[in-house]
Amino acid sequence: MTAHRLIASAMALLTAATLAVGCSRDEQAQPGEPPTLRLAVTDLQGLEELQREFGAFKAEFEKQSGLTVDFFAVNDRTAAAAALQADRVDVVFTGPAEYIVIHQRTGAEPIVAIERDGYRSSFYTTVDSGITSLDQLRGKKVAMSDVGSTSGHLGPSQMLVDAGLDPGTDVEVLTVGDAAHESLKRGDVDAVGIGYHDYEEFMAADDPSRYRLIAEGPVLPPDLLMGREGLDDATVATIRDTFTEHFDTLLPAMLEGKDNAKYENAELVMVTDADYDQVRSMYRAIGVDDFSEFVGD
Repeated sequence: MTAHRLIASAMALLTAATLAVGCSRDEQAQPGEPPTLRLAVTDLQGLEELQREFGAFKAEFEKQSGLTVDFFAVNDRTAAAAALQADRVDVVFTGPAEYIVIHQRTGAEPIVAIERDGYRSSFYTTVDSGITSLDQLRGKKVAMSDVGSTSGHLGPSQMLVDAGLDPGTDVEVLTVGDAAHESLKRGDVDAVGIGYHDYEEFMAADDPSRYRLIAEGPVLPPDLLMGREGLDDATVATIRDTFTEHFDTLLPAMLEGKDNAKYENAELVMVTDADYDQVRSMYRAIGVDDFSEFVGD
């Protein structure tokens, strides 16, 4: 093939590729059709689970916003961050600990947030332990839940720091997931640092007279909907206005999902990135200064 024909062929391929991209974009938003918003949720795996938990919310949000929502299933928080970077998703619903890393990696910003009722960390022990305050945990063993959990690991660690204790040296922290309460019952640890709602669930299934609540932490930063970097202002405004004006119907729709029961009595709040500096401090409490990596992965 001559150089002239080679160049001509290359130009033809480039033109075809350009047209293909243009057609693909046109197919996503034809004139007269509502804009499409691609939504991912970090703690749900698979499209079926996403549809089951947020299907009713999707329908209500589309009705009130005029936008079309396309679910984008991700396997984990890392996949959500990658999808934002690749412009494959527009908005991600996630928790405060995940937000810090996703924001650092992608530049995605908060749009609206949902503050859970009673979303805080707590410490409790057995009555027989004689422990009545956090400073008495020096030299003791403490069980927490999953590494990187906002209410079950980061929050309790910050509470220890605030009490003058170093979680890395003054206290032996064991992250044992759902086995935290059983670890205390067996005597493997001296206390448990956990989300307050988890504490309430443990007490509901046990004899609460055997345990003592040592301390409760402050309200934790809320879960949030974050938009990819470059998401147009009009879309962001539409999302924010829809939540603001119709949260009274959006929240009940969200609560139709079984795993969304934690949002019972939740409130809509407006946040900025600075509102999550509290979480950055929590990361530092466990010795993490690099906010570009998820802890526990």
